[in-house]
Amino acid sequence: MVSYGGHGLLYVGILSFVFYRSFQIFLFFTPVGICYPLLIRGDLKHQRLERLRIQFKDAILALASCLNAGYSVENALVEARKEMDRIYGQESMISEEIRLMIHKTRMNRTLEEALMDFAVRSGLDDVRSFADVFLAAKESGGELMKIIARTAEIIGEKIRIQEDILTETASRRLEQKIMSAIPIFIVCYLELTSPGFFDVLYTTVAGRGIMTGCLTVYLGACWLAKKMLEISV
Repeated sequence: MVSYGGHGLLYVGILSFVFYRSFQIFLFFTPVGICYPLLIRGDLKHQRLERLRIQFKDAILALASCLNAGYSVENALVEARKEMDRIYGQESMISEEIRLMIHKTRMNRTLEEALMDFAVRSGLDDVRSFADVFLAAKESGGELMKIIARTAEIIGEKIRIQEDILTETASRRLEQKIMSAIPIFIVCYLELTSPGFFDVLYTTVAGRGIMTGCLTVYLGACWLAKKMLEISV
């Protein structure tokens, strides 16, 4: 979080220089920079969920593969955890979650309860869907292995498609970041090549008002572009 606070102060410093050239304005907005991690906690949560969603896809595909090979659900879960340890490391989110589920089952809690607890804590719809199907299949007494394996394959394919969409839009998100930085570069370039060109905008009341309006439009455009490229998990 300290690094994000540093990034926030850097952004505030750049905007204060480009739009106001005032150290007092920078000091005034310093609390905003320090609180930057709180402002982007939604984005950080979204990124964390995105990583967990991708890891969950690989976990259930590994689980489905083990079930198709004839493992019991509990043993398939153990094998899936080993595979996740190999791919993402023992400290990864999915490895920790699978390890927790295995521990709960060994403490005489049902796998359905462990799965549902994971679904509630993660907040991922795909995890809840898998837990619901697992519970329904267990209660119906049908061909549990085949149902779970097929469900895992379907959910894994759905997540893979979403992952492909994110990959396809990655270039657009990069373009959005570049376009957001261009106005800053233009102002800095003009200041370096033509010193004093913007002085009237920083030394008069009307100029301050114009730059405040420009800052508002700039931040609004950045926010709108970001929202247009957002894809729900």
